[in-house]
Formats: sequence, C-alpha cells, structure tokens
Amino acid sequence: MEKIEPMTLFGYNKLQAEVKNLKSVKRPAVVKAIEEALEHGDLKENAEYHAAKEQQKQIDNRLQELSEIIGSAKIVDPGDLEHSKVSFGSTVVVSDVNTDEEFTYTIVGGCESNPEMGLISFGSPLAKQLLGREEGDEVKVQLPNGTKEFEIIEVRYQEIVFECH
Repeated sequence: MEKIEPMTLFGYNKLQAEVKNLKSVKRPAVVKAIEEALEHGDLKENAEYHAAKEQQKQIDNRLQELSEIIGSAKIVDPGDLEHSKVSFGSTVVVSDVNTDEEFTYTIVGGCESNPEMGLISFGSPLAKQLLGREEGDEVKVQLPNGTKEFEIIEVRYQEIVFECH
C-alpha cells in the first residue's frame, strides 16, 4: 500500500527548503571539513575527521528521510475541505470531561506539527481519535500520561498559523 503523507503547501515548502539547505550549504561544508581533516594525516586519532564523517552520515540520512516524505506528499488545502466533522486542517476545541479544562488543537501534517502551538499531527493518538468526529461527541484517548476523556466542543476551519511572528 502506498503511503500518503498529507500536508499543507507551507509544510511542503518547508521540507523543500530544508533539502535545499542540506544539499547546498550543510553537506558541502561537511565535505570541506572532511577534506581538511584528511590533510592532518593519521585517521585513527583524527577526531575532526570522524566527527565530520558522522555529521555527513546524519545529513545523508536526513536527506533520504526527506526524500521519502516528499515522495509521498499530498498537498491538501484545508480550506477546501468540509469541517462539519474533524478532518485534516480542522481546529478542534475539546474539553476534558473530568476537569472541564479546554484545549484547542489544529490537525496538520506530521512535518508541520508543533504541540506547543496546538498543531498536532494527523498521525498522533489524539488526532486519530478525533478524525471523523463531530461537535458533542465524547472520545476516550490513550495518551502517554494515561487515558483521557474529551468532549468535542467545536469543530471549525480557520487560517492555520504555523510560526510565531
């Protein structure tokens, strides 16, 4: 089965910018550092060489990971979707049934998530339980800190803010 990674145009452009930076700035700098370290001779005790090679490996691994994500990317404009039920791009206000504490989350792509800003990945345990639900529904969610029960207070679409300005 083909893996599809929904994301907004913002998320897609963010990934493309990271690839460009890795390929045109960071990787060439590491290659240069490796070349300079090679000039120092003995590789067995050449910490600069080993550190640079490790950094190169990390960059190459990240480039491979980004290539897979971008290859399975499906750009979705949440403004085009119906938001009477929770879907990709929906902003959802939930209330903890036990404490009446309210939380507001917006469901976004994995590469766009930022829990501190209320942006949660569509693949997160909470989002998976919310998707397809409507206002008034109650959901039990198994979270890392235990089971929580939420009531969905509101489902709406609003322009998504990805970064603090």
